[in-house]
Amino acid sequence: MSDAVSRAVTNLLHDQRLRIPLAVLKGFRNGLVYGVKIRLPHAIVMTFLFHNGSLQEKLSVILSLTYQHARNLALLATIYKTTTMLAKKGMGHSSPLVTFLGAAVAGYIMFGSNNKLNMQVNLYLLSRIILALVKLAVKRNILPSMNVFPWFAALMWGASLVLFEYEQGSLHPSLSASMTYIFHDSEHWTNLWDLFVYNTLLQ
Repeated sequence: MSDAVSRAVTNLLHDQRLRIPLAVLKGFRNGLVYGVKIRLPHAIVMTFLFHNGSLQEKLSVILSLTYQHARNLALLATIYKTTTMLAKKGMGHSSPLVTFLGAAVAGYIMFGSNNKLNMQVNLYLLSRIILALVKLAVKRNILPSMNVFPWFAALMWGASLVLFEYEQGSLHPSLSASMTYIFHDSEHWTNLWDLFVYNTLLQ
């Protein structure tokens, strides 16, 4: 690349009139890259551990999950950055309400479909948000100062086991199956083999 072209490109990249579209473009790029980085290894491990089918079918599942996660994050970033940056430009400042509305619109569009991947991502966010809100309440003296995490763990496990024992049908099937294996199947055995070595009860 010649010096003249390099300088022209540099000038364009620093042109304030292009700041919003370039920020949106980079948000799209970063969402895409992060989606691939976070989903691809997870999809490979989970698919080869728990999915039946041919190698081609497994690779198809891996690529489909990775594409969906990367696309959703890329377009979420695009919608969020576009709406909030345009609002900030029009108002002269941003605000928590603008941030919330921009993110809510993006989340509704990109993660509003009820499927396994979106469920996983949304529940991941929910757990982090609950913990963050408790920490914020402590920081702002709404709750007394304390180590929040053990209480968070206590609440999560207490609630999950009560639901499992008394309202099992309300839990996600995979969580219910895991808890059945750990907490209910541990009460049954016929010999040393299925007591210590191999649980035959789910076979």
